[in-house]
Amino acid sequence: MNSKFWISSLFLSAIIIGGCSSGNTRSESESESNHAMDHSDMDHEKMMEEMEGMDGHMSHINPIALNDSTGENELAIPPLLEQKNGIYHIAAQLGTTEIFKSVQTETYGYNGSFLGPVIRVNKGDTVTFKTSNELSEPTTFHWHGLEIPGEGDGGPHHLIQPGKSKDVIFTVNQEASTLWFHPHPEGATAEQVYKGLAGLIYVEDENSKSLALPNDYGVNDFPLVFQDRQFDDKKQLNYKAVLNEDGTIGDTLLVNGTLNPKLTVGKEKVRLRLLNGSNARNYTFQLNTGDSFQQIATDGGFLNEPIAISEITLTPGERAEVIVDFSKFNAENDISLVNEAGNILLPFKIGEHKTRETTKSLENLNDFAVTDEERNLPVSKRLELFGMGMHVTINDKQFDMNRIDFTQKQGETETWEIYNKPDAMGGMIHPFHIHGTQFKIVSIDGKEPSASLHGWKDTIAIEAGQTVKLAVKFNNKGIYMFHCHVLEHEENGMMGQVEVN
Repeated sequence: MNSKFWISSLFLSAIIIGGCSSGNTRSESESESNHAMDHSDMDHEKMMEEMEGMDGHMSHINPIALNDSTGENELAIPPLLEQKNGIYHIAAQLGTTEIFKSVQTETYGYNGSFLGPVIRVNKGDTVTFKTSNELSEPTTFHWHGLEIPGEGDGGPHHLIQPGKSKDVIFTVNQEASTLWFHPHPEGATAEQVYKGLAGLIYVEDENSKSLALPNDYGVNDFPLVFQDRQFDDKKQLNYKAVLNEDGTIGDTLLVNGTLNPKLTVGKEKVRLRLLNGSNARNYTFQLNTGDSFQQIATDGGFLNEPIAISEITLTPGERAEVIVDFSKFNAENDISLVNEAGNILLPFKIGEHKTRETTKSLENLNDFAVTDEERNLPVSKRLELFGMGMHVTINDKQFDMNRIDFTQKQGETETWEIYNKPDAMGGMIHPFHIHGTQFKIVSIDGKEPSASLHGWKDTIAIEAGQTVKLAVKFNNKGIYMFHCHVLEHEENGMMGQVEVN
């Protein structure tokens, strides 16, 4: 018998076994209230379609290795975009970028040819984002992590046609945090992000300004956008040629759009604001020396106090802020940020300069807490994430822009329970994102989340078989998306809508 027959037989058996076993992972009452779906009766045609996607699914079990950074190029630091009379101008543009020496790669960018600036806003300010589309296709501007009225959120409802513009006016009303922005047009998000549409947003407040944190932008406070890409033989970003329906990954790492980067730092404490801006790849960040560092923030704000960690994992869309103390290393030390496979992501070159002494205690950064009331709220919304490739669903449904899946009252906290149901191949981690809010993680599989998750979040990694409970409150009205932040899963239908009124 040929190998395809054996693979087919194994896959069909796994579907039957997987369907039976996964159906018994929850209580009968939970299953009924969650409208749990039994996928064990998938028809033959659908199973054959899923079998064709096995290669894509398997590529995430053993992902293609990343290149090691040679450190030959100094890391590009995005320009800061500050307000002028409360106004920020942000344009999505076509361009070419010299990523590889003497080669011009066609790219997209915000206010430039590739990636975007760091937009810095202050809590309490009323601001206007004047957005314009200078691409040759429709786009949107989604403010990931920003608490903003639904009409300005930039979801797929808010297309801006080529040559058109839109003003987004809102009051910044959340605590200091590192957020980001990217496009969100239905059916084109993954490709537009892949080509370069992404940038960071810094929210500052009185607390962040008073803390003795490294805050000299580009000197001891660095934005780091990690994205893996696959270039064709002409060094172009041919997205359709490398598209993987289970999440497109590549072998070439870019940090802030820089190939083979290095970062020059002083012998001092340095703040790194990490964003996983990839379409699908997860990163576990470590120092090659095994030394610990301090995490000070999650997606949406500071932890209550710094925590010492030796690694941190971010799935697509997640952010974290960490502090590395380079004063304990010498210039000749070989220090790099690496991933779990040991690939060199970002080498550091240590100089002798110091920006300032940071002697003030960092014990009290925030007063975040999950309250007893939030812990004891009944579950009001249950979601089941399921599937692979083109057959991803939430509660057995794929996205329909004309369908509202849930409603919620403005200002009221509800408990959302999200279950990542394993599929026949075992399942994938789904980074689950809710627009327009920062939520609290109440529990993961009934247990307290780790210390690194004791902070505001807008995206959470949910492993196959896991159930998480979130305390979710919307401070603004409108229609907001919730979805898997593997961008190809989002586009294949793993997305829904909640209307806040």
